[in-house]
Amino acid sequence: MSVAKAKHRVLNPVVPYTGVIPGGLHPGEVIVVQGSVPQDADSFQVDLSNGCSTKPRSDVALCFRAQFSGPLCVSCNTLQKESWGKEETIHQLPFKLGAPFEALFFIHKNAFKVAVNGTHLLEYKHRMSLNRIDTLSISGNICVSAVGYIPSSAIYSESGDLSLPYKGSMLNGLSPGEHITVKGQVCLYPHSFTINLRSSQNENIALHLNPRIKSSVFIRNSFLSDSWGYEEREVSFFPFSSGEYFEILILCQPHQFKVAVNGSHLFDFRHRVQDLKSIDQMEIMGDVELIDVKVW
Repeated sequence: MSVAKAKHRVLNPVVPYTGVIPGGLHPGEVIVVQGSVPQDADSFQVDLSNGCSTKPRSDVALCFRAQFSGPLCVSCNTLQKESWGKEETIHQLPFKLGAPFEALFFIHKNAFKVAVNGTHLLEYKHRMSLNRIDTLSISGNICVSAVGYIPSSAIYSESGDLSLPYKGSMLNGLSPGEHITVKGQVCLYPHSFTINLRSSQNENIALHLNPRIKSSVFIRNSFLSDSWGYEEREVSFFPFSSGEYFEILILCQPHQFKVAVNGSHLFDFRHRVQDLKSIDQMEIMGDVELIDVKVW
């Protein structure tokens, strides 16, 4: 994940590193740590804490530790009033000696979720209030190239890239006024492609977009309570062609989605899911090559 558009970033910090988290942490945000592990590393850790005092030691909301000597594992714990809680350990290690890595710390309302190199690693329930966390520290055998604080108004690929099938997470769900843009190119011999805006908590699909290039039909629908709803098909023009670039703009309004393609409004789709915050995933599959996906 690029840190170029982070609200704050630190490049090539000297380890051990301690820095203030600008504005604190909020649900929907992501901390990106990019770097590499030296060939002779035995461990490193990332701490999210309330200050950086050593005597008495500051409370640590999340101590994330990767261990390369002895049992290979990742452990998490919390320090409060100079006393450690119960350690949670995962006996798998996604970091490789001598290799680069990207660790994403997703900030949720009730937990931290950590992904390494595009793959989910763990979930750690909060033991301290998020609003107390104001400091990030990195220590141990690690070379850090960048630390970035990504705001919540973004979408994050769970595979780490734009390959299909694509699955992205909108950590704060959708809100009226937000836009989703999907830029890509239709394949040379296409049949169709699909964009789904859905909930991670169930099988519901709030918005199902299915342009069928071969038959020049643009399907819109929802999948709720294990059943497809009424299918909408009418459009004034069909905007997709074999091998051609496209840009889809989806505007979320209080009562509907407005969809435009290549700068021209195409249709509206009334919300069939009223809890917009529950719409927190995007899926894209089919006969296209993705160039860019974002929420703004």
